[in-house]
Parts: sequence; structure tokens; C-alpha cells
Amino acid sequence: MNKIDRLISVDVFRGIIIAMMILVNYPGSWGYMYAPLTHSHWNGLTPTDFIFPFFIFIVGVSIALSYSKQLADSKPRKEMVKKILIRGAKIYTIGFFLHYLPEFDFNKIDLFGVLQRIAEVFVACALLYLYTSWKTQIYIIAVILAGYWLTMTYIPTDAFIAGTSEPGVNFAAWVDRLIFPIETIGKHGWTAEGFYSCFPAIASGIIGMLIGQFIVIRKTSENTILWLVVAGVACIIAGTIWGWTFPINKKIWSSSFVLVTSGWAAIVLALSLFLIDLQGYKNNLIAKFGVIFGSNAIAIYITADLFETTYKYTGIHDFVYLGLTNLGMCELNASLIWSFCSVLSCFLVGFILYRKQLFFKI
Repeated sequence: MNKIDRLISVDVFRGIIIAMMILVNYPGSWGYMYAPLTHSHWNGLTPTDFIFPFFIFIVGVSIALSYSKQLADSKPRKEMVKKILIRGAKIYTIGFFLHYLPEFDFNKIDLFGVLQRIAEVFVACALLYLYTSWKTQIYIIAVILAGYWLTMTYIPTDAFIAGTSEPGVNFAAWVDRLIFPIETIGKHGWTAEGFYSCFPAIASGIIGMLIGQFIVIRKTSENTILWLVVAGVACIIAGTIWGWTFPINKKIWSSSFVLVTSGWAAIVLALSLFLIDLQGYKNNLIAKFGVIFGSNAIAIYITADLFETTYKYTGIHDFVYLGLTNLGMCELNASLIWSFCSVLSCFLVGFILYRKQLFFKI
């Protein structure tokens, strides 16, 4: 199997997505946010709706790039599987406990969340990479997306007719409640990161994995980048057409959502590969910013949650946000400034880690 040098563009892509996650997840006030920084209420897409699937996509790309090297070095699969399962368990456990900061009140158990979904997708995709071919992975994507569409569209339940797709009233939410106690599925009795909708999220990861394998085989060239753009456009067209009957929806991770967001992710990755790895724009501010975040992506995401809890618990959040509004700044701008403060705090941590060459592989 071919080896491939580390792609700076992948770190930049990952890092900018993590920074965007922090920007939209930690506003000064949830009641005051500019529309592009909020999720779509239900069907449709906003810029924010691209962030999580882009990260899942780059998880898949990174799996292909990383494990291709390990397989090329004849590393035992059993050893790799052990590390995959341990890493997945660590990410899931951290995500689980972050729910309970700072009180650690375990009267209500919540099994699902962003880090938990990342852990699940990572483990599923990594194992598929080790034990299936790229052709099999394409079949798996087709089965997942078609199966999810069929079940969400054509299977009725005792609670609603077939094809019902409303918040908490859809086949995915019904399956989650069927398997898990309702007390473990978020405060509304349903969650966007539930069990059943994790399957199409895995498909997003597999698409990223296929893109990564293509890069490993074809190397970074203008021809490779062109094919990534073609594949991205094809996915966007297919997902848009599918969206006419199975709407694009982030909260249920619809099959059309998988294709559209994966298509755009492929195009953005192609642009990043072209500008950074081919054209050599590795030392500009945006690239450096992305590399600093991307080199410790999960660790910095966890740090953001710890910082936010600390800021609110100590009153720093109110001092800054309310201080700005009391000075006459409108709530929208004050909320946005706090978001940037959160990003800057994490950047400083990432910068220190990067300068010291400390990279945490959770």
C-alpha cells in the first residue's frame, strides 16, 4: 500500500471546523445570535449546519490517511483494533461526563451528544477501513442511505403514520425511545445525536474515508483535485434531488443531508489541497490558525467546554457579556464578541501546545 506524506490541508480543514464549532456553540446569549450562526429550525440548511458533518467527513479522511500508513508498516490489525476501541471509549466517556459540569448531578442520564457521535462514527469507520474494501464501503453507504430513507418514509408506528418527520415525531426518534429509556435521550425526549440517526452519520464518515483512500492512491495532484470537485458536485446534485422527497435535515441526519454536506466537504477539501499542499500557501495566517486548532482538535474542543463552564461559574461570562450590553452595545454584537473570546481562549491553549509540540491523541 502506498504511503502519503502528512497533508497540512487536512489539519487546516479540521482546525477551522473546530474553531467554527466553538464559535457557534458558545455565544454570549442563545437568544441573540446572527442567523448564519444558528442551526436551521428543521428542514433546510444554514452555514452552521455544515460544521458537524464536515468534521465527521474529515474524521473519515483522517482514518484513511492514518491507517494506510500503519497497514503499510505491517502493523498488526489486532493491535490497531485495540487502540481504536480504547480511543473511541475515551472520546465517548469524556463527552458523557461533560454533560454534567459543573454540578455532576447524575439524577438524569443522557447517553448522547456531539463527542459521543464522533466516537461512534470513528470506531465504526476505522473498523470498516481495516476489514472491508472500498467497494464494500460503497455498498454499505448505499444500504445505509437507502435503508434510512425507506424506514423514515414508509414504516408507520403505533404513534404516527408512515413518513411523519417532525421534531421528536419520526421513525428515528421512535427507534431511540424503543431501545433506550426516554430519560436518557436528551431533555426533549429526542436528540439530534441519537442512536438511529448515527447510521447515516457513519455514512458521512465512510464518504470521507473513500475520499481519503482516493488521495492515498492518486496522491495530491491537480487531477486528484479535479476528481474531488467532480465527486462533490455529483453528491450535491444527487442530494438536492433526493431532498425533494426526503428533505435535507441536519437534526435527523437525512440521507439527502449526507450527500449534500459530503459533496460540499469534498469541494472545500479540494480547494484546501490545491491552495495549501499544491500551491504552498502553508505559512499564511489562516493556514497557521487552522493547523494550531487542527493539531489538537478534540482536546481543544473539550477545553472549550471546560472554559465555558469555568467562565459562567466564576461570573467572567456575565462580566464581559453584560458589561458590553450595559455600555450600550446591542445584544447581537455582544453575544458575537463573547463567541470570539471563546475561540481566542482556545486558540491560546492550542498555540501553547503547538509551540511545545504537544499533541494529544485522545
